[in-house]
Amino acid sequence: MRESLGKSLRRVGESVAGGAGRKPMNSGYSHHGANVTKKGLIGWDSTSFGADEDIDRNIVLLRQRSRDLYMGGALVAAGALKTTRTNVIGAGLTVKPSIAGSILGISSDEADVWQQKAQDEFGLWGESKDCDAARRNNFAELQQLAFLEWLLDGDVFAALPYIPRPGNPYDVRVLLIEADRVCDPARKDPSKDICQGVETGRNGEVTAYYICNQHPVYSGFYSKPKKWKRVAAFGAKTGRPNILHIMESERAGQSRGIPMLAPIIEAAKHLGQYTEAELIAALVAGMFTVFISTETPDVPMGESAIPLDEQIDAGDESSIELGNGAVVGLRPNEKATIANPGRPYAGFESFVTSMCRQVGAALEIPYEILLKQFTASYSASRAALLEAWKMFKMRRSWFVSDFCQPIYEEVITEAVAKGRLDAPGFWSAPEIRKAWLKAEWYGPTQGQIDPLKEVNAAVTRVENGFSTRARETSELTGGDFEMNVRQLAHEETLMREAGLKKEGGKEGDAKQILDDPDEKDDE
Repeated sequence: MRESLGKSLRRVGESVAGGAGRKPMNSGYSHHGANVTKKGLIGWDSTSFGADEDIDRNIVLLRQRSRDLYMGGALVAAGALKTTRTNVIGAGLTVKPSIAGSILGISSDEADVWQQKAQDEFGLWGESKDCDAARRNNFAELQQLAFLEWLLDGDVFAALPYIPRPGNPYDVRVLLIEADRVCDPARKDPSKDICQGVETGRNGEVTAYYICNQHPVYSGFYSKPKKWKRVAAFGAKTGRPNILHIMESERAGQSRGIPMLAPIIEAAKHLGQYTEAELIAALVAGMFTVFISTETPDVPMGESAIPLDEQIDAGDESSIELGNGAVVGLRPNEKATIANPGRPYAGFESFVTSMCRQVGAALEIPYEILLKQFTASYSASRAALLEAWKMFKMRRSWFVSDFCQPIYEEVITEAVAKGRLDAPGFWSAPEIRKAWLKAEWYGPTQGQIDPLKEVNAAVTRVENGFSTRARETSELTGGDFEMNVRQLAHEETLMREAGLKKEGGKEGDAKQILDDPDEKDDE
């Protein structure tokens, strides 16, 4: 009895596992994501290699398609890049030196004086177009150009050459290099590990970049012989960065970046084509289009009711022009058919919105921000802004770390070397130099749907110690709290001197005070 029951249980187990005599199949990924027998997955070619191999084979085409989408292939793609650029960089990120006074052994007042001087010196360099090696942009404009290049092409490079110029106290310049120019030389050294113009060492560290003297694909009339220059990533003696590489890494060992639009290139292209088709269909529907069908195509069509001297295309014998209330005579076997494309399609808007939701999810931009469509409630709109702001702040932090801060450090280092800034111990130790070079960067603020609620929330955070006045000022208005306090003190003095505010009181009615001299005297 027991033996018979055991056999029955084994048969049930075998049946559940996939049949008698067969081993139980793994019910993990092989039944789902790694399945190769299901009809929906059997044709899925998902072969992948290392980071550099995957990117190296496709990066040129990805850049070209990303640029095409930005230049008009899909309006939503251009909007995504510009929206990100405007919110992250805006009119340019502003530096606020923040030296570590406790490490340097100086008082807060001394630190304030030095920080203001450093900010003025950096402004002297960055507000002039001399900071650009090409003398085309000031530093704020260089920021937005470099950032947009980063998003559009996947990465961008900046060299920091020393170019003396009359009338300018600083020699360090910024030379932006488009991603295409950093590429493999025509003759690669087989003993070196070079991928897309980036040479790496034994541990994967970047050791040099290979820069072409022009766009590698350019072959126009003014094309020069292509030459590649090997530029060491860092100075051999000083350790100073010779090249800044701005990119977003997605995989370990990745040498080159990929465009921000890469995940949505196919969807954005089809969406652009669909939108264009609907636009053309709507344009056709807006015209009274008539087709003439005939059984005798060799016989000329009937004459137009419009006099010959009033016809727009009188020279075209194949056309019949229509006029207001005109009756056109047709020849035998000819029939007029009115075209009615039935456009615009009623579901066009909902479909595009649905697609933009998916595109926005891939780019971390809620569709309300992507389409600039705030029709939901306050809570929903604010949630969309907060979610987008996480991505904007993240990319700003990366850009500051890779581009803005290294350039600031180069300029301040030159200022100290030339004696324009006094920084005791600057050259004695790396940690002392780092303490003098610390800084914070501020840019466009998050934006406010209901300013009063936002300000009240900021006040509550400050009162409970969750934040500081300096941080809230920068995030709410992009301003500087210390500068605001100094300016307010100056304005208060002016108000009192003009008799527009009583000592220890509130602002009065300016007109009443000026019209009543007795009240003014009493003050």
